[in-house]
Amino acid sequence: MVRQGKVSRALGSHGEQLAAEYLQAQGMEILERNWRCAEGELDIIAYDAPADALVFVEVKTKSGPGFGHPLEAITVAKARRLYRLALLWVDDRRRRARVLRVDGVGVLFGGQVPEITHVRGIAA
Repeated sequence: MVRQGKVSRALGSHGEQLAAEYLQAQGMEILERNWRCAEGELDIIAYDAPADALVFVEVKTKSGPGFGHPLEAITVAKARRLYRLALLWVDDRRRRARVLRVDGVGVLFGGQVPEITHVRGIAA
């Protein structure tokens, strides 16, 4: 028997993989995934060359629409924390770009094809 925590982690991992593939298809280079520090975690760090932007992506995945859209789970406080984490990543990795951007990607399962929603610039 599979415990709920394992199912939830597997769903989240699958959603992050789909989000990474989506971002690559949009022309972004994935630099790192699941970067952690004492203050938290960044799901995906990507580079958007045309914009010269480091993009820090929060991925939210849901198995169905029963409790709203996945991106509704990213609060203003969460978006601010993600931006602070982005600054820590830049300091840690010594990587620079003209723009630092925090994006949200929602992955919603339930239909025949997962629905992916990408919102740029959720925090500054």
